[in-house]
Amino acid sequence: MADSAVAPIVAPTTPQFPIVGKSQIKPTWCPGCGDYGVVASVEMALKRLKIPSKDVVIVSGIGCSSNLPHFLSSYGFHGIHGRSIPLAEGIRWGNHELTVIATGGDGDGFGIGAGHFIHAMRRNVKLTYVTMDNQIYGLTTGQASPTSTLGQKTKSTPTGVIEYPLDPIALALASGATYVARGFSGDVKHLTDLVAGGIQHKGFSFIDVFSPCVTYNKVNTFDFFRQRVYKLESSGHNPSDLSAAFQRSLEWGDKIPIGLFYSVDRPTYEDMEEVLQVGPLVHQPAGLKGRESVLDEFI
Repeated sequence: MADSAVAPIVAPTTPQFPIVGKSQIKPTWCPGCGDYGVVASVEMALKRLKIPSKDVVIVSGIGCSSNLPHFLSSYGFHGIHGRSIPLAEGIRWGNHELTVIATGGDGDGFGIGAGHFIHAMRRNVKLTYVTMDNQIYGLTTGQASPTSTLGQKTKSTPTGVIEYPLDPIALALASGATYVARGFSGDVKHLTDLVAGGIQHKGFSFIDVFSPCVTYNKVNTFDFFRQRVYKLESSGHNPSDLSAAFQRSLEWGDKIPIGLFYSVDRPTYEDMEEVLQVGPLVHQPAGLKGRESVLDEFI
């Protein structure tokens, strides 16, 4: 697809500044976890774009999926529950020459972190947010999450979930995200295309990933998705059509779409903020007086 085509080299690479690869820390996820496919796709996307590891920061919150920054050889920040987005925004505004990627799960991002998620999209901050959506709380051993299926029996809902599940794609479209996609960790090649396209996109990029929890979710399994997902790229979908994207986002049942739902160019927060227009804050003078002079004002 055009929006996720292979990009030209965006920064020089030398032996001193290698591109992102695997770190020395091995993933600790359960064997067969869908998150293995996600970390592979992020690594492959960054290698395709040839972005040096010194220019990449991966941020996460709390959850099984939020361990992802540990497993790649970039800069990383493992934050607190639901706060990966404001951390990523702060890093981006401190130095918007960096490639900033936020990662997490459906509980971290759509539960406690939902407010941050919405407002970052509204601002159109230039960063990429990848969620590993397994429709369950995996780290805390199997409670219902914001995306758990209606009627699903979990540890916290033994008679079935009675709350309607949140639709991350529809929420992203309504909140102003300018790149909205969904992938499946069982198709790493397709997911890599989506992640690479999101990193290249100038604006807030959201990639929701069906990433099955093989330990606690026996409903939304790899087989469940393999039997249902179809690619928007082969269906004639126009990713510039917001109304069509909304219609596709509501599809759930025997057929579930994955791929690029929507992409549009719009000025980013960094483009509109006067201070950031001058250049990255990290390169600007702090403008502080001597320490003694500052203290004198408070005495």
